[in-house]
Amino acid sequence: MTYSDKLIDFIKTAVSPFHAVEAAAGELKKEGFKELFYNDEWKLKKGGKYYIKHHGSTLFAFAAGKKDPLKGDLRIATAHTDFPCLRIKTNPDIRSDGYASVNIEVYGGAILNTWLDRPLSVAGRVALRSDDVLHPRMINIDIRRPVMTIPNVAIHINREINKGYELNKQKEMLPISGILPSALLSDDEKEEKSAELKKQDRDYFMNFLAAELGVEKKDILSFELCVYNCEQGCYLGINNDFISAPRLDNMTSVFSDLVGITEASRDTGINIMAAFDHEEIGSRTKQGAGSMALSHLVQRIYEALGAKESLYMEKLSQGLMLSVDVGHAYHPYMGNKYDPVNKALLNSGVSVKEAAAQSYATDSEALAVIKQMLDHGSVPYKEFVNRSDGTSGSTLGSIASSFLPMLTVDVGVPLLAMHSARELMGSKDEEYLCMLLKTFYSVE
Repeated sequence: MTYSDKLIDFIKTAVSPFHAVEAAAGELKKEGFKELFYNDEWKLKKGGKYYIKHHGSTLFAFAAGKKDPLKGDLRIATAHTDFPCLRIKTNPDIRSDGYASVNIEVYGGAILNTWLDRPLSVAGRVALRSDDVLHPRMINIDIRRPVMTIPNVAIHINREINKGYELNKQKEMLPISGILPSALLSDDEKEEKSAELKKQDRDYFMNFLAAELGVEKKDILSFELCVYNCEQGCYLGINNDFISAPRLDNMTSVFSDLVGITEASRDTGINIMAAFDHEEIGSRTKQGAGSMALSHLVQRIYEALGAKESLYMEKLSQGLMLSVDVGHAYHPYMGNKYDPVNKALLNSGVSVKEAAAQSYATDSEALAVIKQMLDHGSVPYKEFVNRSDGTSGSTLGSIASSFLPMLTVDVGVPLLAMHSARELMGSKDEEYLCMLLKTFYSVE
């Protein structure tokens, strides 16, 4: 299988940040990485490979050099586990003239109309009542089948729909999940079964969730659930030039970081992978790149390997970080939205992103290092810079490097339809990104 084939398979299971972490942890475990826990004493060894789950939706993995982990430099590649989607609210059940609907809020900068008429499923984390008040039972759940959709209204009813239509997030983005039990009964039947029907109607989704979990509804204390597009990824184009799939932003980067750190061949130094949650909403959370989580981790690794704080600070100053996130591919019908010369086509290679405003963290020295790595690994690439009279978002690179003052470069695969419910990338570009990550973690 190619890396692109494996990426499509990875996306099938990475249906929420919690499931992305579980899928990544599974791959690490298969490659001999050992799980660590924050509340244990760490006894790290030369050549040791480890991973840590942080609040369920962020993952760190690291490998210590076989010969001398304190001699070589520090290298970190980051990514993010979250993606624009719909998140289910507390008290999710809404009744709409016989239809069962689910109350949601939009997470991140989703392109709303791409979520209409899709088969949608639900995945995430649920907190259940336990005997220990301080430790509820936490369970990941993936329904794995279409259970919702957000239907468009027919053009016969909204004749102006093709002229542009702004969807209201509260009224028009609520998925419908079924017909309420009382909806198709006669008035006499409703009266006869009134109390039971009201209960079924009122808690339609919550009853479903409890049944899927095999628990009593009263034992569900809280949840973090994504409504996700459950269509499968596929190759597309006359010559299979493209991959069309949900969640390419940013499972392409999580997967390439995994490939890099598991296939690395460096004997000295320390390699770290950091896959953060909450990038799509600003990263400033306890498991986001805007927290102290990564800097604390790096310090603890060096301490557990016997390094003095002065050596830790020295390694930081000499270290290198890759912020791996998707970039913007050139759109053939929207050329006026791009810089006239600094642009990336699909299948043209890794996108290296630069911005004078430091929304991308790349600077000239770090860029020169990465260009030499790209050349060393024979990896094609394109430099991307925003059009001067516009912006195109940012990544976690600038945020993470403000806590760890290391040389940092923003890289990733170029995408079309970024933040759509289904995105488009070049079928060769994941191969190129994996080649870069392997080089990044391996070259001495």
